[in-house]
Amino acid sequence: MSVRPILLWPDPRLAEVCAPVGAPPAELIQDLFDTMYAANGRGLAAPQIGVLSRVFVVDVSWKEGTHDPRVFINPTVRQRGEDIGTMEEQCLSIPDLPMAVTRPDAITLAWDTVEGTREEATFTGILGRCIQHEFDHLEGRVIFDHQSPETRADLEATYAG
Repeated sequence: MSVRPILLWPDPRLAEVCAPVGAPPAELIQDLFDTMYAANGRGLAAPQIGVLSRVFVVDVSWKEGTHDPRVFINPTVRQRGEDIGTMEEQCLSIPDLPMAVTRPDAITLAWDTVEGTREEATFTGILGRCIQHEFDHLEGRVIFDHQSPETRADLEATYAG
């Protein structure tokens, strides 16, 4: 498989809502993982490599030496937690510009597995946050979209730098 180029904001494809897919090709999933690991990331969504399909991968613990690769196909949000928290996030499509993002502390997601079954689970902690970040990409949102207009303008100016 291969490491693919990661689209950088403001590429207009990053603002597109992605279409549901049937079974994605195994090479797409492998390319997502290969690209994510090569970029030192914890998650990557298909639109970030120019594929406008509802697929993303995460592995939030690999940097600590324990691989836990997960694939989410056609995910849908079932519920968002009532408690919210703010944490600094980074995005491979907006490199070198961490920013504070406020999100629910928990998310319940349903998704298709690579085997074709439908799963549902609630995620919290860094895994829950990473899943929400990648899900945003499928909806055409990036971390800039979580900022106030003033903060966003400042961050965009810094990024354009």
